[in-house]
Amino acid sequence: MTSDGHVPQGVRLQKVLAQAGHGSRRKCEELIAQGRVTVNSRKVTELGTRVDPSTAVIHVDGLRVQLDDTKVTIAVNKPAGMISAMSDPEGRPTIADLLEHRGEHLFHVGRLDQDSEGLLFVTNDGELANRLAHPRYQVPKTYLVSVEGEMFPRHVRALLKGVDLEDGVAKADSVTIKQVHDGVTLMEMVLHEGRNRIVRRMCEAIDRPVQRLVRTRIGPIALGQQRPRSTRVLNHVEVGSLMSAVGL
Repeated sequence: MTSDGHVPQGVRLQKVLAQAGHGSRRKCEELIAQGRVTVNSRKVTELGTRVDPSTAVIHVDGLRVQLDDTKVTIAVNKPAGMISAMSDPEGRPTIADLLEHRGEHLFHVGRLDQDSEGLLFVTNDGELANRLAHPRYQVPKTYLVSVEGEMFPRHVRALLKGVDLEDGVAKADSVTIKQVHDGVTLMEMVLHEGRNRIVRRMCEAIDRPVQRLVRTRIGPIALGQQRPRSTRVLNHVEVGSLMSAVGL
């Protein structure tokens, strides 16, 4: 293998990209010729480049290309009342109930408490899962939160500055008030911490108990119009954006 990742007995780079979902071979040739593809951190513009898909690290427009087609990452819209687990000894509903049609050995990435709703990932990609869950990579998570009472500027400042919890100070990256109606405030909170029930505990600390909590985004992936109880396999661009977000 040469320093740019060329492997004489390997697979043509445009074929690898096409098989990974980046369009036709002609389209992938254009990506290469335009200098939008890197192999092992080096820009590649030669259409004759061959690579070993089992070892090459390929990026298109800065996004990692997932070359292992046995790996799958799925977005789940967890409803309230469901456990963020693949099984439960008490027989309560779990996210595994939504994935019975899948044949892979899947595990969840992080969790939402039973009363919370929204975006959760399940995957069979251990490295991606570990990085998404690790505090080191500080993947931001976005929540729509309905709390009792009006949120005054002092409450917002407290969340941004940090509130004292039993396991240490916790602070939001941003807080945006969306609506106040009939004594209930709807706000959007972004934070990168993943401690247990962190949003609920932060709101309780400022005397604004949570009525409803929905996680709408994890890093670059948004829940969008995905319905409750539904699952959706992430496409190659979405998986690439997640991998890039955690340094893969």
